Amino acid sequence: MLPLHRQVANNLITDMNISVILGHPYKDSFNAAIAAAAVETLKKHGHTVSFHDLYREQFNPVLPEKELVSDVPGDSLTALHQQEIRQADGIVIIHPNWWGQPPAIVKGWVDRVLREKVAYTFPKGDNGGGLPIGLLKAKAALVFNTSNTPGEREQSVFGDPLQRIWKDCIFAFCGVTAFERKMFRIIADSTPDDRRKWLEEVRETVAGYFPAEKKE
Repeated sequence: MLPLHRQVANNLITDMNISVILGHPYKDSFNAAIAAAAVETLKKHGHTVSFHDLYREQFNPVLPEKELVSDVPGDSLTALHQQEIRQADGIVIIHPNWWGQPPAIVKGWVDRVLREKVAYTFPKGDNGGGLPIGLLKAKAALVFNTSNTPGEREQSVFGDPLQRIWKDCIFAFCGVTAFERKMFRIIADSTPDDRRKWLEEVRETVAGYFPAEKKE
């Protein structure tokens, strides 16, 4: 059987719209370098990229009461994010592991952008207690994380909550079943050579899921 990324790539259209979301407060972080490598690779392969650095654009992560009730975005930036995520053929998320969770700004992005009737819905007559229907058209989602927690401790003590959050609680819920997540660790002790190898892994992973158009 073909690897997952090859199965996905074989069924994707060329010149895709890809949403890339970065959530890290430090502009010179390794997370920012990951995002730059992903965007560069996607553009090199001829795809249209909607890139958002949530901290740089000061995305407001707080879901207002009025927005919760109406499902209407309360500002133009949130409306833009919703429009782009509806149109995305692929999604790439980059953020650090903080307390086994995404940073608050990324969690707020999920709360405000992946809303009902944007990313999911429920069958007619279902008030939300049943099984959701995913609405996202994205064929694949990639998540890149950084951490200072050793992998064995992550699994044995914490159970790798980020994997469950992104794979099952978010993307599968919204209809995106082709998913891969990579964690780079230990960032605090990493060398320049480590980081070069990790960035090459990012490029290879992105290229595997979102390849360039094949020339006849």
